[in-house]
Amino acid sequence: MAKLFLGLPMWANAEWRGGLYARHAPAEAFLEDYAQVFSSVEGNTTFYSGAPRPETVEAWARQAPVDFRFCFKLPASLTHEHRLVGIENDLEAFMDRLSPLHDRLGPMMIQLPRDFGPDELPQLENLLARWPQSIPCAVEVRASEFFHKGTAEQQLNRLLISHNVDRVMLDVRPLFSTSAENDPRLYRAQQEKPRRPLHVLSTASNPIVRFIGHFDWPINEQYFEPWIDRLILWIKQGKTPFLFVHTPDNRQAPQLARHLYLRLIAATGLPDLNEFPGARQNTLF
Repeated sequence: MAKLFLGLPMWANAEWRGGLYARHAPAEAFLEDYAQVFSSVEGNTTFYSGAPRPETVEAWARQAPVDFRFCFKLPASLTHEHRLVGIENDLEAFMDRLSPLHDRLGPMMIQLPRDFGPDELPQLENLLARWPQSIPCAVEVRASEFFHKGTAEQQLNRLLISHNVDRVMLDVRPLFSTSAENDPRLYRAQQEKPRRPLHVLSTASNPIVRFIGHFDWPINEQYFEPWIDRLILWIKQGKTPFLFVHTPDNRQAPQLARHLYLRLIAATGLPDLNEFPGARQNTLF
């Protein structure tokens, strides 16, 4: 059966009450409701805050179904502050903290700084060489040298292929397709996301696409259309893609993800999405 994991950049967003979540849903119920609809999530909270508390991880383990996948990011303290150097003990402690979720860990994402360039690839290679085999891994690079299709990018791709590690594909084309003049929300998002070319390739078995959408849905449809054939191809090749959908302020991310996924359903044997819990509640009143 065709398999694709679909998710958003987070689940704990109170602005999704009345849509994805019921209007008065408590925050403690968000993950359980989220997992009724989406099958995966980016773990951005660990990037900024580090390892969650043990009781928090235990609660996630109780709430998430067995076929759900958390794709946590390594903490920025390891990737940006220490730049992957001397992080063995901290990495082991981080992985150990997440161990209650061992059967629900999707690819762990290593998001590297914008200035982490070719000269630092040996640090990445050392990390990947000791990476636990039981946990999939994906790397997101942002340095411009890795997008020129030259020696640096070739070295990076060979390194990832040799360690069976995926390269995260960050598709920011919709976000940057228009000027942000007079739109502070769009401007803020364009400042936060790196404007890098999209290089579509799968270096391992779990290709990850982070689709950064626009407020204008026809623009999103235009840029998403080619992804349909690519995702279908990967599935036919026996790969399991992960698709994470963003919008500039993420208020409409659940609706956009659902909309784009319906386009995929029409072309594949992927299962339908469940209705949003908040929408089900709204029909009662």
